[in-house]
Amino acid sequence: MDESMRQEIALFRYGLIAPLVNGQVDPKSYVKEVSTRMHAVPHYGEKRIAAKTILDWCTQYKKGGFEALKPKRRADRGHSRRLTMEDEEHILALRKKYPHAPVTVFYQHLIEQGEIEKQNISYFTIYRLLKKYNLVGKEISPMPERKRFAYDRINELWQGDLSHGPVIRENGKAQKTFLIAYIDDCSRVVPYAQFFSSEKFDGLRIVTKEAFLRYGKPKRIYSDNGKIYRSETLQYACAELGITLIHTQPYDPQSKGKIERFFRTVQTRFYPLLEMKPATSLQELNERFWKWLEEDYHRKPHASLEGKTPHEVFQSQVHMVSFVEDATWLDTIFLKREFRKVKADGTITLNKQLYEVPPRFIGQSVEIRYDEQGVYVYEDGKEAAKATLVRMQENAHVKRHRSPFAGLGKEAGTDV
Repeated sequence: MDESMRQEIALFRYGLIAPLVNGQVDPKSYVKEVSTRMHAVPHYGEKRIAAKTILDWCTQYKKGGFEALKPKRRADRGHSRRLTMEDEEHILALRKKYPHAPVTVFYQHLIEQGEIEKQNISYFTIYRLLKKYNLVGKEISPMPERKRFAYDRINELWQGDLSHGPVIRENGKAQKTFLIAYIDDCSRVVPYAQFFSSEKFDGLRIVTKEAFLRYGKPKRIYSDNGKIYRSETLQYACAELGITLIHTQPYDPQSKGKIERFFRTVQTRFYPLLEMKPATSLQELNERFWKWLEEDYHRKPHASLEGKTPHEVFQSQVHMVSFVEDATWLDTIFLKREFRKVKADGTITLNKQLYEVPPRFIGQSVEIRYDEQGVYVYEDGKEAAKATLVRMQENAHVKRHRSPFAGLGKEAGTDV
């Protein structure tokens, strides 16, 4: 650490203790408030400052002035603490296996694998060693959020988007993945997110339904103009639930700054874990992602939340959540919708398959709603009947109902 950095750190420390030193604030309440916040500390990054540390800085300043606030110079500068030559060589060899992992992730990996003990080897010891041999690499800096309006209540607004995920190898074949997610504007909680093998609406439907069931319904959903977010099914569902669906302007990803920032966090804190131990299936990828989401992302202090975690912020207002308690009703409002003309034999064609409906619908144009579980006929917004899949082999031996008017057109010499 050079002298200019030591001075910068001392200036930061003085800025923090100045109100105390000058008697401008009530010491107890001020120290309590300051110690709960996250601070951008020169050289060290985002961190909390313990109350005892703040008081120690005051004492040091009163005794030794500004110079006393500078970090002490190390007598062993240029050498990693508590690392033997063999330790250094081993850690450097491991680093070359994971050259792109952020140092924070690599350090945690060393601890989890039993390579080092946290109480003996600090993060900065590993950082200095890697930096000495130019193995720090390019850290992906967090995407700064726009200084714009942020809601102070949970579930006022969710941002939604899709991001390209990692390529996994399943049964020897490379498979692309896509991450679909929502984030709460106020708490930064991710109500639900999941990796899929395609960019189809079916994935968004699963994520949206799960998010509503787990965290209640938002007042607004803010998403881009992508095809799946312009789906009529989503628009219908939002209308049923009383949710306003808002689309961003084209080519303006920063307008969804919070969800984009979350995707960046996934890239820097979750993907490196896959580099160390690749997922072998989509199911494994999601299981590991959900574990990371709950145990890491939701439980770590967030600088923009004044040092609180997303989980803490959301739970502090959970009494305001409007939960969706009827999962069956939620399934119905997310059914896809089509209109079909019922043929003279009482069948309709949907997605290249033949379905049979009750005879009373013959000749009518009916509303069909469907998902993977079934196909239904709707009248006046209510389910009227369930359509039955026609199996072609069985169909050859079934006598079908025909409308008594089905043959009149031909007798009159006209097409039906």
